[in-house]
Amino acid sequence: MKPEHRLAVALADAMLAGPWEFEQMLQRGQLTVDGRPRWLRQLVREMLAGYPHPPADRPRELAAFIQASRVLSDVRRSDQGLPKPVVRLSSPTVTTRRPFRTPVIDHIGALAEHLGRSADELVEMADTRLRARRARSGRIANYRYRWLDRPTGPRLLEAAKPRLAAVQRRILDELLMPIPVHPAAHGFVVGRSAISGAAKHVGAGLIITMDLEHFFSSIGAGRIWGVLRSAGYPEPVVHLLTGLTTHASPVSALSAMPSGPDPSRDFRLRRRLAAPHLPQGAASSPQLANLVAFSLDRRLDAYARAAGLRYTRYADDLTFSGDRALVRRAPALRAAVAMIIGQEGFRVNPAKTRQRGDDQRQVVTGIVVNDRTNLARPDFDRLKAVLHDCVINGPAAANRLHHPGFREHLLGRISWVTALNPARGSRLRTAFDAIDWS
Repeated sequence: MKPEHRLAVALADAMLAGPWEFEQMLQRGQLTVDGRPRWLRQLVREMLAGYPHPPADRPRELAAFIQASRVLSDVRRSDQGLPKPVVRLSSPTVTTRRPFRTPVIDHIGALAEHLGRSADELVEMADTRLRARRARSGRIANYRYRWLDRPTGPRLLEAAKPRLAAVQRRILDELLMPIPVHPAAHGFVVGRSAISGAAKHVGAGLIITMDLEHFFSSIGAGRIWGVLRSAGYPEPVVHLLTGLTTHASPVSALSAMPSGPDPSRDFRLRRRLAAPHLPQGAASSPQLANLVAFSLDRRLDAYARAAGLRYTRYADDLTFSGDRALVRRAPALRAAVAMIIGQEGFRVNPAKTRQRGDDQRQVVTGIVVNDRTNLARPDFDRLKAVLHDCVINGPAAANRLHHPGFREHLLGRISWVTALNPARGSRLRTAFDAIDWS
């Protein structure tokens, strides 16, 4: 820590350790640096002018303000130079605003109590100094890694180990869920689903789908910090929460990355994973991603409404729909959307951009939406054939893919079809009930 930063931090803590009034602040400042320097009076006046009310939840911001002040700049350039702090006064931060119905978490001690862990445990799991990324041994790692080698490119699943996973689940349920996401977001949102998002586009003359490249890994720790601060959590609490919900992939995991069809895309993924990002596999990541994408959703939804279109997003899948006249405007729409996406810190994956008219099978998040939400006919026919095979030859013979819970697997698929098309689901359920499972 540089001397000017160390001094600014000590003064910020001292100023927030008592009443926000000139004389009391001056006294605490004089205790902190000793020698009763004359420039402290002007510094306190600058702070009171910049902050009529104490930034009790923002000590880092106040320290940055002090470090950048004209007074401290003049002292640094003077022959006397900067004094060293001799006393450290501090007090816990407090919540000064709550725009949403989030719990009051004033400081790190309160966060530890709320999450049922000690402060030391949370600091160790947060790993804000990225020790696990540089460690040669995986023993201190809080995640397990698995690469998915997909035709469109590799994807890294980062699953938190049980201790951190339990903390992330509580963060999601208790600290993040009270913060609303945009109405256009349908992925990982209570009361919404892939079906509710797809239903918005039923009967459209034209549907355009686009994909965000490396959605989770492209969301860095700085953006998570911004979301949590906007929710009103104090800076020290946000610092720890950001560490608990983001992660920098270790060198050992990145070295195992398989090659994809696009080397430049692989390079971007590796660079994003090397920095603190939202891990794909953490329980808290989908909600945080939706919150970060709120501004993106707001702008794209406003653009779509102005153009007479409909817009929804399911995780990294964006869908726009309109009447047949959209065909002529489609190139301009794709260009405008790509520009907005870039301005919001994301990137379009051009390989996954699709355009389908009503004379084609229109699919949104795997759901056919030409006339109503539906399962694709080939998928329905395959499931019906499996059920027929079960009735004729028995479930053991029909389970050719060796599903360990074959009965539950079929029930799950039938339930999905029923949610999309109750009539089709009813026919499949009748066939299922005719199976002899004895």
